[in-house]
Amino acid sequence: MTLSGRQKLTIIPLLLYWPAIFIATHIPKVPIWVIRAHISDKILHYIAYLVLVFLLWFAISPYKKVRWRRAAVWWVLFVIAWYGVVDEWLQGYVGRNPDVVDFLANLTGAITSLIVLSIFPFWPASLVLTGIVIFVLTNFMQANLADRLPVTNAAFHLCAYALFSLLWTRCMYHLLPIKAPQTKWLIAALAVPTGFMLATELFSAVAGNGFRLRCVIISAAGITAVVITIFLTALFHIPDKFKNRR
Repeated sequence: MTLSGRQKLTIIPLLLYWPAIFIATHIPKVPIWVIRAHISDKILHYIAYLVLVFLLWFAISPYKKVRWRRAAVWWVLFVIAWYGVVDEWLQGYVGRNPDVVDFLANLTGAITSLIVLSIFPFWPASLVLTGIVIFVLTNFMQANLADRLPVTNAAFHLCAYALFSLLWTRCMYHLLPIKAPQTKWLIAALAVPTGFMLATELFSAVAGNGFRLRCVIISAAGITAVVITIFLTALFHIPDKFKNRR
């Protein structure tokens, strides 16, 4: 069986990601960085299953949105629900406490992912889910992270917004008539990630976490690095028809 390019984009990360979150939930002691950052484990459970269901769905059905009348979506939800139950049950054997609320957070993340996947195709869904992860992590578990774990906080903002920008440029390729290296493309490529970043940080400030200029600068650096790299690559790219003439 030959896998499509999109399946490779999801199956390979899924084979790495699923065992990773299983190991993470069965470590006897909660990692010190989680304790120091005062991170809610319910948020981590929500995010973990949000991403897990996204990868699982597109590994199974790489070119189809979720259709609630199809059996496949209910099988995915059934498998994830039972995995969540088994996951919580097994934690009792490694010195951790099984928690019904953790299971509900898992299920909420899974359902959120399926709802997004029922509305958007692959690339827009990737963008929306990445945005959800960034927004949730920024506003619900980042209050102490900037001060307690500055390196981790900086890496999160740099990588998260770089990924968001990369996914947005991919969506632009499918949704908009403009292409790099057009000036309109450059403006649009920078505007959406920057607008999302500023809206997220402003919401954080209104919620009482303060406006963190350092986070804004680091996030802007991640956005700019990705967009400018794509723009310059397109600008200096020599079309194949010209290469063949040499």
